[in-house]
Amino acid sequence: MKCQMCDIWKNPTQKEKEITIDEIKKLPNVKFINITGGEPFVREDLEEIIEVCFQKSPRVVISTSGWFEDRIIKMAKRFPNIGIRISIEGLALKNDELRGRQGGFDKGLRTLLTLKDMGVKDIGFGITVSNHNSADMLSLYQLSKSLGMEFATAAFHNSYYFHKGDNFITNKEEVCGNFEKLITMQLQEKHPKSWFRAYFNMGLINYIQDNKRLLPCEAGLVNFFVDPYGEVYPCNGLEEKHWKESMGNIRQTNSFEEIWKSSQANRVREQVKNCPKNCWMVGTAAPVMKKYIKQPMSWVMRNKWNVMRGKPVAFEFNK
Repeated sequence: MKCQMCDIWKNPTQKEKEITIDEIKKLPNVKFINITGGEPFVREDLEEIIEVCFQKSPRVVISTSGWFEDRIIKMAKRFPNIGIRISIEGLALKNDELRGRQGGFDKGLRTLLTLKDMGVKDIGFGITVSNHNSADMLSLYQLSKSLGMEFATAAFHNSYYFHKGDNFITNKEEVCGNFEKLITMQLQEKHPKSWFRAYFNMGLINYIQDNKRLLPCEAGLVNFFVDPYGEVYPCNGLEEKHWKESMGNIRQTNSFEEIWKSSQANRVREQVKNCPKNCWMVGTAAPVMKKYIKQPMSWVMRNKWNVMRGKPVAFEFNK
């Protein structure tokens, strides 16, 4: 793809320098693994990577554009418990415009429908909301709901590995207004999972409005990110203009434990506490939502009750 919100396609990794299967085997057992890109399915050894990942975690999800239909279907046949999130940035015209390839929406949707017919359960859409597609977000949500699929959201942001520094939402009123509509619809659902997604989406509004996080960031403590060259970072949202420091490299150690318990890792965790970015991404938000469950639970219960009585949602931001 040639996405507008990310320049990875202009800066591909060097294949001969990427971490190997044996190096990936050094990773610890965890609750959840997300394989992201660029496009993970360009790696010829992705099936071998997934095999290792399932030895490390009961749940493995791949984020993909859905372009490589045959490779995705082949993967799902080998690993029927695999999770697939297809990144779709809007309905057909908007998605193909933002992702820079004609036919991307059709391929993505067709892949999801095929996976559903195969009986794969952990499937759904993922949208990165920008200045241009928040209205389409609502249509995609309704489509995913009608298909019985998951629906994940993110607000576009900057990161060292995106090779972008100009991702800023400028039409905040429109975007936040559409997020508010999404939140209300999610609270009207019957499933508690959707209610907590509503809380997560309120956190995205809070982020778009340049407020402090609703919950503390514990990146590097409850989650970590490994780049294609083996560097272990607290998250994937670091920017060199703010700070960017590795906890260690899995190539340079005998075990992941050596990195995780090192003085360098502790140093990075201290920097996380003072990170100025206030990101709100599912990888760093979901673990602390579970850890500090009282705050999300209280908000969810109050606003589920409001919606049931036909009253407006009470939005709470951390200004």
